[in-house]
Amino acid sequence: METIKIKTSTLLQNPNMLVGMVLAVVLFGITIFGEVFVVHDPFQIDMNNRLNGASPINWLGTDQLGRDVFSRIIYGAKLTIGLSLLAIILAVGIGVPIGLVSGYIGGKLDAILMRIVDGILSFPDFILAIVIAGMLGPNLTNLIIAIVIVRWIVYARIVRGLVLGEKEKEYVLVSKISNSSFLKTVRMHLLPHVMPDIIVMAAIDIGKVILLISAFSYIGLGAQPPIPEWGAMLNDARGYFQVHPFLMIFPGVAIVLTVLCFNLLGDGLKSYFDIRKGRGFM
Repeated sequence: METIKIKTSTLLQNPNMLVGMVLAVVLFGITIFGEVFVVHDPFQIDMNNRLNGASPINWLGTDQLGRDVFSRIIYGAKLTIGLSLLAIILAVGIGVPIGLVSGYIGGKLDAILMRIVDGILSFPDFILAIVIAGMLGPNLTNLIIAIVIVRWIVYARIVRGLVLGEKEKEYVLVSKISNSSFLKTVRMHLLPHVMPDIIVMAAIDIGKVILLISAFSYIGLGAQPPIPEWGAMLNDARGYFQVHPFLMIFPGVAIVLTVLCFNLLGDGLKSYFDIRKGRGFM
């Protein structure tokens, strides 16, 4: 019980953690249960009701095709946040095992894997993602593939560095001497030490991936009409900014708040784990 009290007090004293967690809970609630509050079809076109302001019927007004903006924002939350989480899960699922194997086994395998990583890292991730998404074709599936390709290497490199620092410590050497298997050593000793850093990095990365998805949809390499992804909504509303600016403001605010949420959450988690470990992050 004492341990729980210490953890709770640490969280309560961290404003970034609190704000990030509250915003994250709200966002995930909207993502999962938001459709309960949606009374209009986000794809339904009504040209007789286009570019209307906020009203009791359309809470955030309607767009250039008469579609309900509130419904599209909620649907876009589910799409944008859900795809970002999927991309991070895939990137972590690929990068962390490769980093563990590369750092722990070493030798020629490590050299080969790190040359691949260095080769990909030699290109700016945004430019590389544009090239991959452009080659594969403009849709959300190909965009997620492009993002995973440019993000898994970051996790692999970070995990490898952490493992190199941990594997020479006594508890790992004792595990080797006792003939523990590689999987057991990773599960019992290495993963508990690298996961805090990965969790922090993944939390911050969600915001970066949301920006990538929105930016690529804005330039036409992500979500295609009529899918109500936030970046695509910004692109659709560009020509109507002067006559109906809220068409861009609402999805723009949604993107900013979501990215801010995960940045605060990541910063709070970083401070929390640093306090528990008594060291600086990475």
